[in-house]
Order: sequence, then C-alpha cells, then structure tokens
Amino acid sequence: MKKIILSISLVFCVFSTRAQTAQDRPNILWIVSEDNIPMIGAYGDQFATTPNLDAFAKESILYKNSFSTAPVCAPSRNTLITGMYPPSLGTEHMRSVYPVPSYVKFFPRYLREAGYYTTNNSKKDYNTTDQLDAWDESSDKATYKNRKDGQPFFAVFNLMTTHESSLFEPLPKLKHDPEKVTLPPYHPNTPEMKHDWAQYYDKIETMDGQFGKLLNELKEAGLAENTIVFYYGDNGGVLARSKRFMYESGLHVPLIIHLPKKYEKLASVGPGTKTDRLVTFLDFAPTILSLVGIKIPDYMQGEAFLGTQQKAEHPYAYGFRGRMDERIDLSRAVRDKKFRYIRNYLPHKIYGQYLEYLWRAPSVKSWEDEYKAGRLNAVQSKFWQEKPAEELFDIEADPHNIKNLAADPKYAKDLARLRKANEDWLLKTEDVGFIPEAILSDIAATTPLRDYAKSGKYNFKHILETADWASSRKPAYTNDLIKRLSDPDPTVRYWAATGLIVLKAKTGKDALTKATNDSETAVRIAAAEALYYIGEKALSIKILTEALTVKNVPARVQALNALSNIGPDAAPALENSKILIKETPGMFDYDSRAAKDFVTRFGKK
Repeated sequence: MKKIILSISLVFCVFSTRAQTAQDRPNILWIVSEDNIPMIGAYGDQFATTPNLDAFAKESILYKNSFSTAPVCAPSRNTLITGMYPPSLGTEHMRSVYPVPSYVKFFPRYLREAGYYTTNNSKKDYNTTDQLDAWDESSDKATYKNRKDGQPFFAVFNLMTTHESSLFEPLPKLKHDPEKVTLPPYHPNTPEMKHDWAQYYDKIETMDGQFGKLLNELKEAGLAENTIVFYYGDNGGVLARSKRFMYESGLHVPLIIHLPKKYEKLASVGPGTKTDRLVTFLDFAPTILSLVGIKIPDYMQGEAFLGTQQKAEHPYAYGFRGRMDERIDLSRAVRDKKFRYIRNYLPHKIYGQYLEYLWRAPSVKSWEDEYKAGRLNAVQSKFWQEKPAEELFDIEADPHNIKNLAADPKYAKDLARLRKANEDWLLKTEDVGFIPEAILSDIAATTPLRDYAKSGKYNFKHILETADWASSRKPAYTNDLIKRLSDPDPTVRYWAATGLIVLKAKTGKDALTKATNDSETAVRIAAAEALYYIGEKALSIKILTEALTVKNVPARVQALNALSNIGPDAAPALENSKILIKETPGMFDYDSRAAKDFVTRFGKK
C-alpha cells in the first residue's frame, strides 16, 4: 500500500512540475510588418511618425544589425518557419513549392507539441509545401484569445499595411509632405518618386498605430508581464532597388524585442539597449525554442541569440537572391558590421529587369522614363545597367550602397576575406540554387533538394568553380568554359554556356552550336542565347522559340527571359509566346507573365 501511495505521489509531483514549467514558460507574440527597412524614429528616421514603436523601443532591445536572408517575402518566410537557409533546401526561388525533407518541421509545431497554443493571423507564404499541423489556428481571425485557460501561446500577427501594393494607387491627400522627403541618391527627383515615398511614410504611420493597438490588447488582457514581444519587418522595401535587391535597402530590417521583467535574464543585454549584434532570420526559430526551453533540432542552421541555449555572435549575415517572380537572377551576399559584399552570378542581367508587379508603383516607371530620356546621373543610371561580378560597400561611409569598392586596392584584404566567407558558406550549406530551375524542378518532383545535395550526386565544388568562371567577366576563362560545355553534369554545361553569354565569346561558336542539341532544355536555352550575341541569330531564336513548347514551366520562363533580352529580333517567337498568356494568371504562372511582357513590348503595334 505504501508503494502505491508513493507511486501516486511521484506521478503527482511529475505532473505538478510539468504544469508549473508550462505555466512559467513565456508567451511569445510576433508582430510582423511588411516590406520596410527601419523607417522608424527609434532607428533615427526623423521623418517617420512612429510614436508607438519609439516608446516600445525605449523599454526593449533594439537590434541595429538585423537582416532578412532574402530581400523578398516568400523565401525569407521560409527561413523564418524552418530555421534553415533556403538555398540549402532548394526553396530560394520566389513562390516555388519544392518540398523539404520530412525531418524539417515548421518550428511552431515544436511549441504546439509542448503545450503551446499556436496562432497565425494570417499570412503564410512559406515557399514550400504547407504543414498544417504547425498551427492551432491560421486565418484572418486567428488569435491567442481562443486558447485554454492558463495555456501559453505563440501568436503571429502580420500587418499588411506597409506591403508594396500600398503604393499601387496614389492617394490624393497625404500626411507626409512629398516636397519634404529626402530621397536616396539613387532615386531621381520625380513627382511620382516623391509622392510614393511620402505615401509610404503615411503607411508606416498607420502600421505604427496598428502595432500600438495589438500591444494595448495584450495589456488589457493582463498578459503583458508574461509575454515576450517581437516586432520586425519581413524584408526590406519598398520602392524600387529595395525589396528584391541585395542592398541594405532590401535586407536590413527593424527588430525590436521586449522581455518583461520576469524574463529579462533570458537576454544578455537589458531593456533600453541598442545592440549591434548581427542577427538574421536564420536565428529566429532556434531563438524561440531557446526562449521556451525546447531543445533546438540539430538540422537548424541558425543560432539562438536569446534564451537558455543562446550562442556566441556569428561574424557574418548571409543573404541570397534567386528568381524574382518572372525574372531569373542569382546573387549571394555577406554582411559583417562594416561591409556588405555581393557576388552576382548572372552579371549580364541588368538590376532593373522588368517585373510586372514591381512596375505597378508609379515611381518605378517614372525612374525608367528618366533613364530613357537621358536625364539621370551615373548613380541613378546604374539600376538600368548590367552588374559587376562583385560589389563591396562600406556601410558606415556609404549607407545607401552606391560606391562599389571591389576594385579599390585599399580594400583588397576585406574583399578577399568576404569573398572567402561567401564561398565557405555556399559549400557548407551545399547551396542547390546553382542548379538551373528547369533542372532543379525535375529533381524536386521525386527528391527533396536537400536530400539530393547530400546524396553524392551533387558535385557542387565543380559546379561552383564553373559558375565563378562564368560570372567573373574574365576572358581568360573562355577556353575552360568551352571545354566544360562537354561536361557530364548538365548543371556544369549550363554554367559554361552562361559564361559564354557573359563574355560574348565568338570562339565558342562550334561548341555552342553542338550544345543546342543538348539533352537538357536549360543547357539548350543558355547555348542559344549565347549564340545570338555572337551573330548566330537565326539558330538562336529557333531554339528559343522551340523551348516555349516544352512542358517544364521554369524552362519556358528561362527562354522568355532570353527572348526579352534579345528584343525585337525575337519576333518569330511571338506566336508561341501568345499561347502561354493566361487571361487571369495564377500565383505561379510566371511563364504567362513573362510571355505577356514579351508580347506587349515587342509585338506589332
């Protein structure tokens, strides 16, 4: 009988301990704003009207060096929800839904399994197959208020007010005076540009009010002293050359975190602190698990910066750019506390590639019109020109990233250091973003790309070397690239052909002509585009036109990108392009969007 009583007592103690532990765990509230750099008074922006965020920052930790991994929403949200770097998962391209391995869980699931009530209101956009079991609620009505009595919660509120779409319709009356806006040096002083900037400051002010309302609701519910609150932006933005681009304006995001007094020991700095610690979205998932006492899974690639499992600060913040909607590009970035390094692997593509969605903002067309009219200075014109292979910016001296120091001998050591940091990270994470999407999508149909990278079939070191040669703009690599057009690996052959596009190398004519019969569509398209630039126009356009009929959607997007670069000479492809246009294209119909642009610009008037 004594043994039974003892057993019952032990069970009661265990459950009491668990209940107490659960009750002591903090609630977590995430308030996320869309598409904004730190245009906030607390960050020093004197034109911003953000009284609620400014007051919040005085009682919280403000992170001066917080960065999204991608300068656009869906890939950056993939980082947040998985705790992994999207180029290592194959989830870097905008609104792709390639699967992740089964062991990669959306991190709120770990909280839910530990007894948390998890809610999302309401944007997901996670750039992979959804995992519905991560949330108790996910809708525009989702709220922590529906949890059981005493149940801890993790709640996300996404504030859409500052989203890029908020500029598509000019407002007739503004609170912020367009004539008092300070434009960045890369933007021209057009009426549309000033109006869009002022309108966006209005949207920031509205968002600040919404943020304040959510905080007041928390206080009125008596939960403020038990809730850790994160405020952050989901990527930079929002005017052209910010969102989608690899500069501070696209990757630097506000992050302010408040820990109530009972949880202050979970941070290494106190409230009211402005810290220069480097933080990226890779670190958010492990940090939340660290704050609530859940073991961080080994597969996560970030490091906790708060809680019981926090790690030492990492020296670099990494960023990436892949396909943005209907336009193909590939860049990687490394940021320390002083410099931003950017490696452009498709430098022949101009920065300002036409994107139907981006062009809906009046300011963008006004900028393009000024360029076509020849009224821009060198800094403002750069957006409409091809890219260098490497860019290096001193953030302290050049916060707008307009003076490229990559060719300056005084910065040679920093350039070499950051170049190596980039290469080391690419190899460590087994970046599958270097596989052209036409090939990558076929692999993903049967195998998660992370699994493929670890299967022994992905010779990334060889691929990266070829991509480095291809993008270097150095004619010395021409013969090496021609030889690699015969490599057994189609991704290597793709990069070899791409390098010959960049170099416009006439000596590659025979090898490129042979490559137009390659077994991989991505290689045929790249070879055909290269042939156009060395004078073999008829064969080039024939191959590209035929590529519009293949079943592989990313291949059609690749061909349409090439045809748009060629311009009016590509008129023979118009009929095949028209077939691809859908009256109401869906979210993933990027071939339709690219085809519509091609036909609109180069079809007969």
